Amino acid sequence: MQRELVERAKAGDHDAFTVLARRAYPRLRGTANLILRDPERAQDAVQDALTLAWLNVRAVREADAWDSWLYRTTVRACYRLARSERRRQLVELAMPASAETESIDHSAILAQRDLLGRGLGRLPIDQRAVMVLHFYLDLPLGDVAEVLDIPIGTAKSRLHRGLEALRVSMAGEGVPALVPERSA
Repeated sequence: MQRELVERAKAGDHDAFTVLARRAYPRLRGTANLILRDPERAQDAVQDALTLAWLNVRAVREADAWDSWLYRTTVRACYRLARSERRRQLVELAMPASAETESIDHSAILAQRDLLGRGLGRLPIDQRAVMVLHFYLDLPLGDVAEVLDIPIGTAKSRLHRGLEALRVSMAGEGVPALVPERSA
């Protein structure tokens, strides 16, 4: 189904592209938000990426590569925004309320999420992008390297350095290992 939509979008079918964009939007927005750490800037990056995707949809070589191509376009839009706007970021944490979760004390969960978010925000954007693509989108490191257009060794190195920086950051805050250490 997606392959057919991509082929139609490449042929100029706006409706097919709209369906593809709507399906991908939540993951693109989540990815951009984690990389940029700012919901408004993430929205801007996704809009830029989708605009560029529509303008360059014919550049998709294989219909099966649509997701990787769209992630690459989004990550590059995030990089452009990060370079152009160097400012402090405010991180908002929102948790949906439900009958099941009202009895749970969320303060510890929120504190851990905030601490992890601040640690992630301190990482250089290249390390943050690798971590978001690998852990949030659950992409294998080979796919991460392809999306970022870097060698796999570079992706592994950025992931390793990012995790080490998070461990050091968390230890400096007196938090027990939220980021598990790698076993030898």
